[in-house]
Amino acid sequence: MEQTTLEVSGMACGGCESTVRDALEALEGVSSATANHEAGEVRVEHDRSIVDETSIADVIEDAGYEVAA
Repeated sequence: MEQTTLEVSGMACGGCESTVRDALEALEGVSSATANHEAGEVRVEHDRSIVDETSIADVIEDAGYEVAA
């Protein structure tokens, strides 16, 4: 497993954190995800052979949040 940390903007509360976490944990290859709106970051444990950082960022953006480049 690999851990990826991404800077994410637009999360304002615990509900936002739940939305991001649930979307990521539904992605094949993701074993766990945590989001912290105060720190503006998301940490994801994933199997890199199944899901890469670009796919993770796409899921976050599809949920309505912005991933820093």
